[in-house]
Amino acid sequence: MFPRPLTPLTAQKGPEPLGRPSRRSPPGGGRGRGGFGGPPLLLPSMLMFGVIVASSGLLLMIERGILAEMKPPPLHPHGRMDPVWRKGVAGGPGMALDPGDSDHQVRQDVRNRTLRAICGQPSMPRDPWDLPAGQRRTLFRHILVSDQYRFLYCYVPKVACSNWKRVLKVLAGALDSVDVRLKMDHRSDLVFLADLRPEEIRYRLQHYFKFLFVRDPMERLLSAYRNKFGEIREYQQRYGAEIVRRYRLGAGPSPAGDDVTFPEFLRYLVDEEPERMNEHWMPVYQLCQPCAVHYDFVGFYERLEVDANHVLEWVRAPPTVRFPSRQAWYRPASPESLHYHLCNTPRALLQELLPKYILDFSLFAYPLPNVTREACRQ
Repeated sequence: MFPRPLTPLTAQKGPEPLGRPSRRSPPGGGRGRGGFGGPPLLLPSMLMFGVIVASSGLLLMIERGILAEMKPPPLHPHGRMDPVWRKGVAGGPGMALDPGDSDHQVRQDVRNRTLRAICGQPSMPRDPWDLPAGQRRTLFRHILVSDQYRFLYCYVPKVACSNWKRVLKVLAGALDSVDVRLKMDHRSDLVFLADLRPEEIRYRLQHYFKFLFVRDPMERLLSAYRNKFGEIREYQQRYGAEIVRRYRLGAGPSPAGDDVTFPEFLRYLVDEEPERMNEHWMPVYQLCQPCAVHYDFVGFYERLEVDANHVLEWVRAPPTVRFPSRQAWYRPASPESLHYHLCNTPRALLQELLPKYILDFSLFAYPLPNVTREACRQ
């Protein structure tokens, strides 16, 4: 009933050069998935995932009454002693759950049930070694290791991963404080699962606490778009210039790449294979493989500070180590700005794009974007 991964499971051979010929058909040409001029042809499996996500609102209403009689799920991995909880962290053992967390608890329950249902299907991977070599390599390159505190963290770009890397460096003694104002080096003083031997990897996957953080898929894409094409020259030259050449009528041979529009960026993603995407817009499913790796905790970007404090308690981090606060100047992509950009994107384009991220929507209980005419008039 549930699908195999959305794209062929082929080994990843590194980033695909942007100069390759476009896989898009010329305007008006017949495209197997449905062209921009007509409705996309979604496979039944995609429709199934659409039903799961579309029904999440009903599940929330139904299960709210059920969960009112349930205690919160255990907040610590099986077989480990309860930590000493930080003062003020809601949901710890022996502490009353904040009434404002009821919606979050419902979403957690829906997400956990969806994960079990989807990942329990025979076609889904049960273990990282079930994955093709390229997908396994991507996974292991995105899992950070703390042997001292016995945890694994799968980092997802544009979901506060730089701040988590700061935390790991402080825990390892490589940084004095999470507030040190240094340009983040995303490799030095960090240990990745890919750096270890297979038997060492297996041991850590079996015995360490494992977590990741997720974010609304479209909000994450908007954040990546604003950051990479609005601020970083390297991305403008490497990706932006090619996107403009490929998708903008009348573009010259040497565009600067600093004025890529959001629809142009999404059109580029439609033509990219998920397992070959840049990590900043690769689906979380491809980066962290939540069916092959059995994560003990999945945190939400929308409640980053609270969930991050939970994790720091679980791993018994020193009380002096805290998750960094956002800088005063930082303005994350908001639901309002996302609504504006999506309402100014052709709906046919969104219909082609969403299947590539449907597992992220479904597994992590995020609703599909509402871009009806009525919603966009508001």
